[in-house]
Amino acid sequence: MFLSLRAEVEDALEEALSTLGFPTDDLGLEEPPDDVDSVLASSVAFRLADEAGAAPPQVAGQIAAEIDDEQLMYVSDVETQGPYLNFLPSDGYLAATLDEATDDSYGTLPDREESVVVEHTSANPTGPVHVGRARNPIIGDAIANVLGFAGYDVDRHYYVNDAGRQMAVFTWAYETFDEEDVEEAPERDRIEYDLVRYYRKGNAFLENAAEADVEAAEAEIESIMRGLEMGDNEAYERVSEVVDQVLGGMTECLARLPVEFDEFVKETRFMRNGAAEALVDRLQDLDEAVYEEDAWQLELADHGIDKNLVFLRSDGTSLYVTRDLAHHEWKFDEYDRAVTVLGEDHKLQARQLRTTLELLGNDTDQLQQVLYSYVNLPEGKMSTRRGTGVDLDDLLDEAIERARGEVEDRMDDRIRDDNLDEADIERIAHQVGIGAVRYDIVSKQPTKAITFEWDRALDFEAQSAPYVQYVHARCCGILEEAGIDPETGMDDVETAVDADLLETPEERDLLETIARFPAVVDEAADDLEPHQVATYTREFADRFNAFYRECPVLADDVDPAVREARLALVAASKHTVANALAILGVAAPRSM
Repeated sequence: MFLSLRAEVEDALEEALSTLGFPTDDLGLEEPPDDVDSVLASSVAFRLADEAGAAPPQVAGQIAAEIDDEQLMYVSDVETQGPYLNFLPSDGYLAATLDEATDDSYGTLPDREESVVVEHTSANPTGPVHVGRARNPIIGDAIANVLGFAGYDVDRHYYVNDAGRQMAVFTWAYETFDEEDVEEAPERDRIEYDLVRYYRKGNAFLENAAEADVEAAEAEIESIMRGLEMGDNEAYERVSEVVDQVLGGMTECLARLPVEFDEFVKETRFMRNGAAEALVDRLQDLDEAVYEEDAWQLELADHGIDKNLVFLRSDGTSLYVTRDLAHHEWKFDEYDRAVTVLGEDHKLQARQLRTTLELLGNDTDQLQQVLYSYVNLPEGKMSTRRGTGVDLDDLLDEAIERARGEVEDRMDDRIRDDNLDEADIERIAHQVGIGAVRYDIVSKQPTKAITFEWDRALDFEAQSAPYVQYVHARCCGILEEAGIDPETGMDDVETAVDADLLETPEERDLLETIARFPAVVDEAADDLEPHQVATYTREFADRFNAFYRECPVLADDVDPAVREARLALVAASKHTVANALAILGVAAPRSM
């Protein structure tokens, strides 16, 4: 309903401004402060003051007088407050919101008939997923989720680096060393933890072995890389044996978040199908192409980039960026838009990639790159190359264990005996613990560095995942006590609901907040900023808790008609918070 109201306000403002002879290119629409009783405001009078030759409050008054609010369906009145125009919601707006939000699909927008591929995570398959990189799958998955809610046809891709030197080293080490040559077996029984020992052994050997032994190893590693470049099936199968096993384990870890993918696109695809080779020919034809320092490069200084982009070695082998350029052109052919989530250390490469794609004649308006800073623990930054870092599995294990402790501490014996058994406690611990990790990470702007802190992430009273999840559980509890299935909401209730009975400030504030949810989805999708949804959930939780404190739903002295209206509001709240959490990838527990 908020989207409909905003469209109505835009039309009314444009008509009023046009009638007054003012330009209509910027309407100055914004969210009003909490202490203002309106759902939308406009600061357009500031912009027009000089042109009108009058003070902003006078201009606002002229515009308000020109708007015929009797012709508006969702706006009851247009008031001025100094230079601002405030648009107050009508009863019909609130009633329509309540009706829409009692549907479990609330917040999903109409089909835009536009396809988007979201590439994220894409960590090299060299070992377990590391905490520092956990922000990529969490942000990437949330971006894909919010785009899906916003009506886009979304595919989620993991771009697999199976052609670089790291994978050649891994393959050589896997084939060269035996179990007795590597460190002792890991505690966690999953394939990537087992195989990463060979990768570490290979790197240690190349750093410390005798020169002749290193030369022989390097020759074999070079042979693997050249075999991949030449499309040799044997080389591809050798590398794939390692890559597929490690990637399988990594995806098991990511599934715990949960994060899943529609397709794993291998880098070698663009070597084997000739796309990378054909792209090299086009790059060499560019005016920016030079052969320097035994390599083909693009000089990009005239495009604001000081560092050259190397795309072909002197021995005729391509580089990661060469294949990635072919990869992106493939995405442009297959999808209307391409979104890539990248770590901050890829900022230069991202600029080089975009500029080169433009030089090759591509429309880079199709490409959106989301850069993020890394996640640290309070102890400091972490590294995986030598196995000295913190793995994502370890973080998730600890999150579940800490959440279990929080849940048990909050349970009294009566609740344990009457409602929650050990299986329930385990389920809630997983939902709250992993939800705390995801929420804490996705709720921050991507460009801001994060230091993950347990006390904040698992605080049931602060604005964290448990704080929001508890609202959903509370909604379910109220509905169940009223004999309503939380999954179907008010679908099974035959009594007509009168939204006009929701008269208290707390009821109206909650309903107006619910009405804004589709607009939050719309804006978060446009900006590729799922943290906007997290910010909304905190505000929503505050509004619901104020309603819960001040407006009893099932008390004996509540009028039956008011009771039904408040139950509908609870059902609408349940669907809203469940879908907002779904966008963030956070579970919505039925009980806590």
